[in-house]
Amino acid sequence: MSPDDVSKAIADAFNQGGQQWLVATIVAFLPALWTAGLIFHLGRPYILRTLRRMGLRFGADIWWMTYLLLRDGILLILLGLSLIFFQPNLVKSMDLPLTAPLATLFLLLALVVRLFRRVDDDRGAYRLSTVFLVLGATLYYVPLVFAIEGADQSYLAGFAEKLTSSSNSTAALTIMWISLLGVIIVAAAVFVWAMRFATRTMQRRVSPGQQ
Repeated sequence: MSPDDVSKAIADAFNQGGQQWLVATIVAFLPALWTAGLIFHLGRPYILRTLRRMGLRFGADIWWMTYLLLRDGILLILLGLSLIFFQPNLVKSMDLPLTAPLATLFLLLALVVRLFRRVDDDRGAYRLSTVFLVLGATLYYVPLVFAIEGADQSYLAGFAEKLTSSSNSTAALTIMWISLLGVIIVAAAVFVWAMRFATRTMQRRVSPGQQ
């Protein structure tokens, strides 16, 4: 083996090891984001009660805007990091939660509800968004806890085999492709709505004399 081959093998090992370490870190960190997102979302009544007690208008505005930025920012970061579950090579080769792509789809649906409806003013929209978030978190927590983190427990061997993507690659890829199709459909619907909204807005701003 030539020195170039040795250098290439070392570089490939570092790249592959770095990729696996990064993905494993993201997978382990996502429960913290899911938990934080649920806490901020379900803590809305507490935020509103605190808001009503504030006598200073400026302080109340800062409190509310900080809450909104943290709540929605965490969910957007969570969605961005969760896109790694739509890479077939990672799904087949690494130990990932089997239903993580479905959890990402439900997270996207929760964000779409926030986009189309006033979640903070509409009780029905708030409940619908809560259902999507709870379903998504459950679909992520269950395989992560009982399959991946509990893989060394003998009494959880059945969960580890069925709920880990690498050991059940056929089901994992099926769930991934179905979830990806759902994400594409939702994203396309949002894009069409955004284009129509932009067109209507531009038409309203055009005065009769400019037409």
